Amino acid sequence: MTRDPSRPQPLGGNDMPRFGGPATMMRLPARESAAGLDACFVGVPFDIGTSNRPGARYGPREIRSESALLRPYNMATRAAPFDSLIVADVGDVPINTFNLADSIGIIERAYDEILGHDCVPLTLGGDHTIALPILRALARKHGPVGMVHVDAHADINESMFGEPITHGTPFRRAVEEGLLDGPRVAQIGLRGTGYHADDFDWPRKQGFRVVPAEECWHRSLVPLMDEVRETLGTGPVYLSFDIDGIDPAFAGGTGTPEIGGLTTIQALEIIRGCHGLDLVGADLVEVAPAYDTSGNTALLAANLLFEMLCVLPGVAEP
Repeated sequence: MTRDPSRPQPLGGNDMPRFGGPATMMRLPARESAAGLDACFVGVPFDIGTSNRPGARYGPREIRSESALLRPYNMATRAAPFDSLIVADVGDVPINTFNLADSIGIIERAYDEILGHDCVPLTLGGDHTIALPILRALARKHGPVGMVHVDAHADINESMFGEPITHGTPFRRAVEEGLLDGPRVAQIGLRGTGYHADDFDWPRKQGFRVVPAEECWHRSLVPLMDEVRETLGTGPVYLSFDIDGIDPAFAGGTGTPEIGGLTTIQALEIIRGCHGLDLVGADLVEVAPAYDTSGNTALLAANLLFEMLCVLPGVAEP
């Protein structure tokens, strides 16, 4: 087929060996700005909100490296995102390594700029703290958004070591600041031990649909996502995916692993089940390459980010 030259394609493995070429997401063109783009991949190399094992600051680089294995067509869903959207890699947000509060402001301003170009950001994290400044920018553009949140943890702590903004607090702050539309939020895969018996009850009180990992065991999540799409409806939706939502047997390269998690197949079912939602942004966070000796965690993250691109509004199918 004849491709539109105005829509860049990833550099193919027959044009350049996959161990060569640019170190961008899927070896796409690098752009300094989101101007003229329908969607962009953007890295946020930030892990100063992490409470356990650090290293997610290296996540964007490693995800990009593993993404060289990806090809432009989704053979399962028939999605062909690069035939219908203009997509590029706009690089990393230059956070302040020594100042969490300053970094939050830097991230907000970077996403204000991206969204100002009507570009949908697909974020390579970074720890989950970054969801808060991204949601602030999204709410300024779209108002309160719905959310599909995949995670082992609810991330609704009141504080951690007295700090109000960490990777364990973003969604409590988002509720308090009116960034989320509570009845249009689904949290999937929550599990593990806690500090209080009601740790997962606070989000339920905000109207969130909470789906513990135990409810996902030994089943397809296609019916669940049918329910989620019906609940979230037609308004704007953000997809936030913590890699520790996946069982550490598949994705051990993360800071706070929890046993009994989702499978990679269920991860695909969740993301593909977002097709038809008005996705205005998405993230994949908490990949910590130092604990990812095989590269499998970063490889999974790269594939899931591609799947997110494939379910954006406007993506054509051949």
